[in-house]
Amino acid sequence: MAKKKSTAKKTDKMVYYFGKTKTDGKGDMKMLLGGKGANLAEMTSIGLPVPAGFTITTECCAAYYKNKRKFPTGLLADCEKAVKLLEKETGKKFGSNSNPLLLSVRSGAAVSMPGMMNTILNLGLNDEAVVGMANMSGNERFAYDSYRRLINMYGDVVLEVPHHAFEAEFDKIKASEGVHEDNDVSIQGLIKLCAEYKKVVKKHAGIDFPQDPMEQLALAIEAVFASWMIDKAVIYRRIEGIIGLAGTAVNVQTMVFGNMGDDCGTGVAFTRNPATGQNKFYGEFLINAQGEDVVAGIRTPQPVAEMPKWKAPNNKTVGKEAHATLMKIKTTLEKHYKDVQDIEFTIEQGKLYMLQTRNGKRTGAAAVKIACDMVKEKLISEKEAVKRIPAGDLTQLLLPSFDPAAKKSAKPLTIGLPASPGAAFGKPAFSAEEAVDRTHAGEQVILVRKETSPEDVDGMHNAAGILTSTGGMTSHAAVVARGWGKCCVAGAGEVHINEKGKKFTVNGKTFGVNDVISIDGSTGEVFSGEIASVEPKLSGDFATVMKWADKYRKLDVRTNADSPADAKRARQFGAQGIGLCRTEHMFFEGDRITAMREMILAENVADREAALKKLLPYQRKDFVGIFTAMKNLPVTVRLLDPPLHEFLPHDAKSQNELAKILGVKPATVKSRVSQLHEMNPMLGHRGCRLSITYPEILVMQVTAIVEATIVCKKKKVNAQPEIMIPLVGTKQELAQLRALAEETIENVKKAKKYTGKLDITIGTMIEIPRAALTADEVAEEADFFSFGTNDLTQLTFGYSRDDVNGFLPDYINNEILERDPFQSLDTTGVGQLVEMAVAKGRKAKKGLKCGICGEHGGDPASVFFCHEVGLNYVSCSPFRVPIARLAAAQAALS
Repeated sequence: MAKKKSTAKKTDKMVYYFGKTKTDGKGDMKMLLGGKGANLAEMTSIGLPVPAGFTITTECCAAYYKNKRKFPTGLLADCEKAVKLLEKETGKKFGSNSNPLLLSVRSGAAVSMPGMMNTILNLGLNDEAVVGMANMSGNERFAYDSYRRLINMYGDVVLEVPHHAFEAEFDKIKASEGVHEDNDVSIQGLIKLCAEYKKVVKKHAGIDFPQDPMEQLALAIEAVFASWMIDKAVIYRRIEGIIGLAGTAVNVQTMVFGNMGDDCGTGVAFTRNPATGQNKFYGEFLINAQGEDVVAGIRTPQPVAEMPKWKAPNNKTVGKEAHATLMKIKTTLEKHYKDVQDIEFTIEQGKLYMLQTRNGKRTGAAAVKIACDMVKEKLISEKEAVKRIPAGDLTQLLLPSFDPAAKKSAKPLTIGLPASPGAAFGKPAFSAEEAVDRTHAGEQVILVRKETSPEDVDGMHNAAGILTSTGGMTSHAAVVARGWGKCCVAGAGEVHINEKGKKFTVNGKTFGVNDVISIDGSTGEVFSGEIASVEPKLSGDFATVMKWADKYRKLDVRTNADSPADAKRARQFGAQGIGLCRTEHMFFEGDRITAMREMILAENVADREAALKKLLPYQRKDFVGIFTAMKNLPVTVRLLDPPLHEFLPHDAKSQNELAKILGVKPATVKSRVSQLHEMNPMLGHRGCRLSITYPEILVMQVTAIVEATIVCKKKKVNAQPEIMIPLVGTKQELAQLRALAEETIENVKKAKKYTGKLDITIGTMIEIPRAALTADEVAEEADFFSFGTNDLTQLTFGYSRDDVNGFLPDYINNEILERDPFQSLDTTGVGQLVEMAVAKGRKAKKGLKCGICGEHGGDPASVFFCHEVGLNYVSCSPFRVPIARLAAAQAALS
């Protein structure tokens, strides 16, 4: 394969060197050097044992794509100069037949993307250099083991040879020698394997395995650049919401070898436990192995705590010394970075080298504990602790766990490693694609794999939990699951998986796609069937973080709740009121729906009022419960919003049943359903338009609110209702309905002979673009604005939120949109309307209270925007209240 001819414009500096002779980069250059490259430079600068190397900038990756996948001019020449520096520093020569310098080539974006992009190890070996390395090291096994790894990895990553083609040849060699483990293959077997691997390359790639080291390097660099846009990397960035990056950097580093013998090894570790946050070094290592063996989960590693027991025939203290070095490095790293570090290391003939460090991904529970502990240890400040915890990760602390009583009566099928906490149940899915498809079809599945790879990320994200039969606590499945707060049990070795047959067996029992299993990511236990779960109790460090958040935030945080139970739960989570109480949700239970349907079918005002009279007690009772749960806090009650057709049955059988209950002819029901049919009901007869046509509906609801308030007041419960009129587009709509609501309030007070003060405010939901554009006019009739950003987004984009998934994934994949605008507020377009409405509304009415009640109120990025434009509060579902509280504090501190 020929080298790509470069035509791109040369950038100022494309290659940054790090080593004993000089270090060009710094730790704060992550956008240019990627996280890995910046940290390699930083570790070198603070004196840690880092093999020398150089980093190709992210700008080069961007230029590569901008110029139709061609290298920037001069890049390879700069790389050759950097290689010369490495040769001078190491005393080895790239491509030498007697003393070869070998290199690793790794990706490294500004934001960590574990396992998503390409890596090549042992680069620089060829048919002659492998002989030289064997002679130089006196270790023929090590030389040919390294060469077979290079041919395999290079063939897979660079030349796109199917990985299974190499595995098939390795299996043949092992079978011929009667061994099972890779390390048990003889030297002659490895030599033969290298020859067979080269045949595999020739067969599938149509070329001979490259023997020129510089050609190997050039194609490896290109492969890393190309991996920026492969499916798994794109999917991962989409899931993680990673946007705005130029591309990946490329880190070319001198190889150090963990596979030279029994005094060598490799490992991955965290300076603290990333699952629980415990201040205890947490890692795994393999003896006589290279780094990819650990993260790929091919062999089950040993915990680092066992390292001091490791003794080699030629070095009885190798483990003890390596462990002591690691503990010193842990302290150095945490003092320097002031955060938990995720590290990779290699031990070559007793000497430990650092291959990378980065801020460690952790669960939400761990993030909270680590932040609190580091404040106690005076490593970081209270404010820094608040800013550091990803607000969205607090969801994980609210996840259910298995009911201890239910779990006690269930016997585990097997116990694996507790890789990521939480409790999950579902039916087994045996591939990522299957997990995605079945989840989208409405099933809850557990992804069951021998080990996961980066290609599985979409399936991992969609599954309720992950179960693997191999791998350790730092394998791909474990790291990614913890980062997402996804329940994961890894290394369950008794689980034998038949992927093709879509079944697995464990201790004599077989499970297929229709069987349910439960997994406990906190203990590693796997159970048959569904085990009951319980909600978590929040206290301790979580309470401390929430106290800090409340200390610094400016925004109030309310909840969206439609029942006393939801209101009570939200208050326990720290809600400061209800920002959206959707009254239509109160009409769907038992006798209520019958009365509601009777009202809809009524042909005159008198009959409608009679039906509404039946609904009034239900509404009043619900409001009393909600106001009581939220005593002393505001409750914004939205009047009826959906179109009436939503309350009626649409199939003949249900229509006949309703006719029988109401004592009318089936034709009457059918006719009314037909009359209410609309081509586009979400833009039709709903919201304030219902109250304009049927004012008696508003009268009943306002009556229920006022009567409930009076009941509460008499019980010494300080109810603070706020009446919200939805879907207003003109000042005139709001003026007419406000007048009717005020009249109703006075009528109820007179009827109930209540002379006290009620202070019921009347406002509107800004969810129609015209209302935002004319907010100064609308504000003249409003005591408050509440932005309904779900509908405002729908109407501004012209997207139906019920049908958007038909094209939205394509829009995000093609970067037409950065993210789902229904999940995270579009601050450019929709946000402009919000900002305009706030400014215009407050100009017309000084001090106008403004909030947001769409689910954007629980999205951290959207909360930042709400803080910036000066809203008074955000409102979200009960379980997102803690997220919004923390995000609001982070917005204030930033």
